[in-house]
Amino acid sequence: MHMRSAVLPHLGLLRFQGPDRLTFLQGQISHDTRRLGEGRALLAACANPQGRVLAVLQLLPHESGVIAILPRELVEPMAAHLGRYRLRAKVTIDPVGAELALAGVHEFEALAAAGLAAGGPAAEGAGADARHYHEIDGLGVARVSGDPRRAWVIGPPAELAARGFPDDPARRAEVERDWRLADVRAGLPQVFAATRELFVPQMLNLDLLDGISFTKGCYTGQEIVTRTQHRGRIKRRMLRVALAAGDTTTSPAAGAATLPATPAPGAHLRLADGRVGRIVDAQPGGSGYEALAVVSLDAAEPEVETAPPAAAAGAGAAAGAAATPADDASWRALEVLPLPYAV
Repeated sequence: MHMRSAVLPHLGLLRFQGPDRLTFLQGQISHDTRRLGEGRALLAACANPQGRVLAVLQLLPHESGVIAILPRELVEPMAAHLGRYRLRAKVTIDPVGAELALAGVHEFEALAAAGLAAGGPAAEGAGADARHYHEIDGLGVARVSGDPRRAWVIGPPAELAARGFPDDPARRAEVERDWRLADVRAGLPQVFAATRELFVPQMLNLDLLDGISFTKGCYTGQEIVTRTQHRGRIKRRMLRVALAAGDTTTSPAAGAATLPATPAPGAHLRLADGRVGRIVDAQPGGSGYEALAVVSLDAAEPEVETAPPAAAAGAGAAAGAAATPADDASWRALEVLPLPYAV
């Protein structure tokens, strides 16, 4: 299936400027911002004090400041959230306006055709740095952290269009679907408004994707993330699964809950062995849907509690009940599909 490289309409940009931008981010995200200072792109989570992920960020050391890539629906909430931690730090946190746009490139041949591959993400050989970031003629280019087969290109919209990466309103839905399906197949997690505070970073496999540093020191949520890592085996992980098209329930009883036509982030899911979990993202693929979902690794422990700690504490039994839905309120996974990395 051909996937179109173009401006990504569903993703937004948040920019950090000022002399304290790296030290500020060092205290707020799960990875070491010194890598940004070395000209490398970065994958990281931003968590609340309970270690629950508020956003998964792809960070680029752009010439105008550090730019975070995240779902457009989370740009304003994350700007407000991080602004509360700014205190006396010399840093500004602002959504990026129309002067810059972000394109997603599925194939490096498209980068070469646009004159953007030399010395950067398309470089071949064992010594190539998969996190290298470079700028050519005002356009920033980096491999997608966690999926080096794809690349980001950031720059003025007119220049992106001139290089073959347009924003075509008639194809926005297709472009978004293709990019999110590529994320699913790469096992690359995303957090949306519906799934904020549902997962800790390891549930999203960020420790397996080089999205967490365990040597960098303190950051918001670090204590929980570190404790989870050193407790032993991680009990809940993100898996890739196949879902049936149009799956609601099997002969639901009168009045039973039914599911929408498309599985949404945060929706409940049930595996054939009885394990339940939450959908991270799902997109049409093949004859049905391909999804990433956080589930228990042990079939003997089917219940996956993914409610935010604050909600669980306040709601008591209701929060626990919400974590274990009835069969007729869950998507059914047909099979577990392989990921490009070991879980």
